Amino acid sequence: MKRLVLAGVALLAFATSAVAADLPPAQTPYYKAPAFVPPPYSWTGFYLGINGGAALGSSSWDTTGGFNTSGGVVGGTVGYNYQFGRAVLGAEGDIDWSGISGSTNNGCPLGCKTSDSWLSTARARVGYAADRFMPYVTGGAAFGNINASTAGLTTSATNAGWTVGGGIEFGIVGGWSAKAEYLYVNLGKFNCGLNCGAASDNVSFTTNLIRAGVNYRF
Repeated sequence: MKRLVLAGVALLAFATSAVAADLPPAQTPYYKAPAFVPPPYSWTGFYLGINGGAALGSSSWDTTGGFNTSGGVVGGTVGYNYQFGRAVLGAEGDIDWSGISGSTNNGCPLGCKTSDSWLSTARARVGYAADRFMPYVTGGAAFGNINASTAGLTTSATNAGWTVGGGIEFGIVGGWSAKAEYLYVNLGKFNCGLNCGAASDNVSFTTNLIRAGVNYRF
């Protein structure tokens, strides 16, 4: 009886081994690496940049009425952004060399000319971050040096005024970004007195500024 049982056990063991030998080798489990998700783009940080563009505007003298001005600007920019959620709050300042000028002979036989030799703004910016795209509105103070010239005489004044506008900025790579913006600038008026031919001659200066720029954020 014992021999029968032992023989049965041995036969069962042999059969199990044979079946196991016929089975395919166990497969190593395959684990797919998680997909790489880049971190969200952030606009927070200080930045420096350059800008340049063109301006179309007008000047007005009491004795001549209004006339057109035009020219180009180029200069530097400094600013800071802070992003929370999709909102971006910032402060930006710039100073540009300016070649904006215009002249007229209306009521001024010897020619009357208004020019601006430099232009600067200090503004707040409010933007909406759509990842690397950020449309924004901006506004603040504007400063510039206005020159009024006629008959070889020139009177200059550094005037403070205001500016408002908007634009869009795009993150290129790393901390680099490019922007395009429009600003309306009003530097008010100043009295150039007898140098302009009349003791009460007031000269005003406004311009529409279209600029592009490149910034690097730290």
